[in-house]
Amino acid sequence: MNDRTPEAAPDDNRRQVLYWRLLARLFDPEEQAALESASLAVVEDIALPPALLDPQASVDSIVQRHPELAAEFDGLMVPEAENSEAENSEAEDADTRDRAAEVRRAALVSKVLLNVFATGTGAVSAGQLSRWQSDAGWLERALGCAPGDLRGGRGAGGGTGVSPTGTGGNRATPDLSRLIPAIGPELGALEGDLVRRMHLREVLADPKLAARLTPSMSLIEQLLRDKNNLSGVALANAKSLIRRFVDEVAEVLRTQVEKATVGAIDRSIPPKRVFRNLDLDRTIWKNLTNYSPEEERLYVDRLYYRHTARKTTPQRLIVVVDQSGSMVDSMVNCTILASIFAGLPKVDVHLIAYDTRAVDLTPWVHDPFETLLRTQLGGGTDGTVAMALAQPKVAEPRNTVVVWISDFYEWQQQPLFDSMAGLHRSGVKFIPVGSVTSSGRGSVNPWFRERFKDQGTPVISGHIRKLVQELKTFLA
Repeated sequence: MNDRTPEAAPDDNRRQVLYWRLLARLFDPEEQAALESASLAVVEDIALPPALLDPQASVDSIVQRHPELAAEFDGLMVPEAENSEAENSEAEDADTRDRAAEVRRAALVSKVLLNVFATGTGAVSAGQLSRWQSDAGWLERALGCAPGDLRGGRGAGGGTGVSPTGTGGNRATPDLSRLIPAIGPELGALEGDLVRRMHLREVLADPKLAARLTPSMSLIEQLLRDKNNLSGVALANAKSLIRRFVDEVAEVLRTQVEKATVGAIDRSIPPKRVFRNLDLDRTIWKNLTNYSPEEERLYVDRLYYRHTARKTTPQRLIVVVDQSGSMVDSMVNCTILASIFAGLPKVDVHLIAYDTRAVDLTPWVHDPFETLLRTQLGGGTDGTVAMALAQPKVAEPRNTVVVWISDFYEWQQQPLFDSMAGLHRSGVKFIPVGSVTSSGRGSVNPWFRERFKDQGTPVISGHIRKLVQELKTFLA
């Protein structure tokens, strides 16, 4: 039985036209005249700008000309919450209204998906990359996320060139635990492909073109790989892009770390008797026996103060990072994270990077930009060379945390694991990390994963916030 109203049928047809055009464009770049003309008629009929069908028009440019659409793009692809009022309204009116809204939604969804997933072939200019990054930001906003959340880049708050017309995610933010692994890698792969198709050296040599580049993880990876082949203006522009990206990521991570206090309260030192240390709640509680009901006054004969002094024993944080090609995202994130923790009082941070050779980057740990310039991406992995540098740095095992970031695809598995197990038995807080990307993706060698689990030090693999929380718990 067909329970659709006569008014609903045209809306169904309009929506199907828009989605058929979307599929045709995605799988066959050639324009389908019939679908294009039909889609144009639909868009004009529902009072949307024809520019939505222009593959060269970015979402930014459309929103700038029609700012009222910004709110419609935000949270566009987040499922609507149940509306009890709509359920109580007349069924026919609700059905007609919903179907008309679905047609409008189909037009906007098609625009965002086409601009992000139909990337074409051939060389890519700086402007095209910047436009794609902007459109990807709108897709993330349509999914209820902040620009950058789904890509392995800056994470929440990281700019992607998105127009500031909207705030992003005007509806309830969805649970990203399943969304990010599914979509994040695809967006990252598309962005990486666009970067590879750029004539990057020529773009960097032109200050005007370089200024149009929007820093991203894929772009930073290419710059780090190619930095030894750049010179003059191109090298200066590359360094400027890396520093911009580092500063943006650092701002996000610094917010997550916040002002983590370090060291346990030292109660052997009397509290300072100053107003900012006054424990008002305890003072009132301890003096309640002095309350006078007749006068309605509380007489205080003793003030209580909070202990704020902390034990001064420095905590040592040793970060070991696999700098092979598969770990670029983690390398960048952890280098920046190490510099943030290095800025905390009483935290002694050491940083080691390795592939088949190891390098001690501790002298530059406070400056992630300089650290990244000294990395050499690519090559194989031999964690035993990194362990040789890390072990001598462990002076007080129970006051030391070793964070080892790698996919653990090692060619000397047993010797490396034996060394790690030895650190753990000595009292070192050993934290193996499989991925610390913004998208939470990455694979870990099952051989190591099982042994770490049996040892009681399961691999952390996911969003970088997990590692931040682990470190704050140990250092607090």
